[in-house]
Amino acid sequence: MKTIVIAEVGENHYGRWDVCRGMVEEIARHGATYAKFQTYTADNFGKDHEWYDWFKGVAMPEAEHFEMQQLCAEKNVGFLSSTFTIGTTRFLVEKMKCTSLKVASSRLIDYDLLDDIDNRADKVKTVYLSSGMGTIDEIRTAIEHLSKIETLYLLHCTSQYPCEDENVNLRAMVTMQEAFPDHPIGYSCHNHGIEACLAAVALGATVIEKHFTYHVDMPGDDHKGGMTPEMLGQMVQSIARIETILGSAEKAPVAAEKRAVENLRVPMLDVGFE
Repeated sequence: MKTIVIAEVGENHYGRWDVCRGMVEEIARHGATYAKFQTYTADNFGKDHEWYDWFKGVAMPEAEHFEMQQLCAEKNVGFLSSTFTIGTTRFLVEKMKCTSLKVASSRLIDYDLLDDIDNRADKVKTVYLSSGMGTIDEIRTAIEHLSKIETLYLLHCTSQYPCEDENVNLRAMVTMQEAFPDHPIGYSCHNHGIEACLAAVALGATVIEKHFTYHVDMPGDDHKGGMTPEMLGQMVQSIARIETILGSAEKAPVAAEKRAVENLRVPMLDVGFE
């Protein structure tokens, strides 16, 4: 399978690191490319933030970062995390030696952060940039601030949790492909089910990101638009089949049509129906 599949644990572990470990194991078992996390502290948002107590309960401590990174290595799945500040970038790159980073939609116009990542291009080779709430011009400016990054993936995204069908707007991903042909395009999904993800692959997405959960009815915004282990397995299998079905862009007979050519491209007798 060529498509990169990012299964985001995010905050769906509720601060239970045994649950987090189990999620990583399920993500690996069902064929995702990456298990993705979020790197921040509650204090990054400030004590007056409406969700400060929630962030404090689910923020992943440094020790658990290394534990999950090690577990990912053992289970043969990639470790990926979203960076939100210059400090979290320094931690992920300098301490954890991460060569790939995710930049969340909320940081699309945080040019100080983007510049800091760009200045680390000797170590950071790949960036996945989500574009929720963004415009084409804002994406273009973000690209300029990440000009040194070797591989920059641009992910179409709608920052609604969960995202209603009428707000998915997958054709915007095609618009991004046309506007930024030098960058691979993907889709970060908050929509119910896996249909939008499969449609995105059919439209040319090279990356699919979606939250991972044990049950879509668990409390929290990121569960309802997430995928269960079974859904992840089904999505991976379906993407692999879609890639086969898409085939090549060449319009010419394939080898399997040889018999049809020999038996159907024959002179027809003009008899009957008179």
